[in-house]
Amino acid sequence: MPTSLSILDYQPAHQPAFRALNHEWISCYFTLEPIDNEMLDDPQGYILNPGGHIFMASYDGDLVGTCALINEHGGLYELAKMAVSPRAQGLGIGWALGTAVLDKARELGASRVELLSNSRLTPALRLYEKLGFRHVPVPPTPYQRTDVKMVLDL
Repeated sequence: MPTSLSILDYQPAHQPAFRALNHEWISCYFTLEPIDNEMLDDPQGYILNPGGHIFMASYDGDLVGTCALINEHGGLYELAKMAVSPRAQGLGIGWALGTAVLDKARELGASRVELLSNSRLTPALRLYEKLGFRHVPVPPTPYQRTDVKMVLDL
């Protein structure tokens, strides 16, 4: 991990950065969907209040990345809303965020972490595979862009 990289617990003041980081990557590859806007506008209600967690990555004092852990039910969590600004990619920030989310999932007693993604996001899929996730069939999902599902049993 670079010495100027810090992984921070989400604070309400981070919401604009959380939204902007996710908006940046989603808009680059896809179209923002209603569920995106709902979650990005109210991370407290959609992610934190139901028992989830959000991490923010600070690099040289700037918030350049984020990743959420959403509590689904019965020990199942979803890794979601991972974003690293293009200006900070290639610095190990995605790995640091993914590791922090999986450590938090273990701390919370999760039995499985799953994620939904898209086959166009090759670097992200490689990162998830490196973190230990494996591909499984894709169920119906609220996201039109989803064509990949991956799971990691803890």
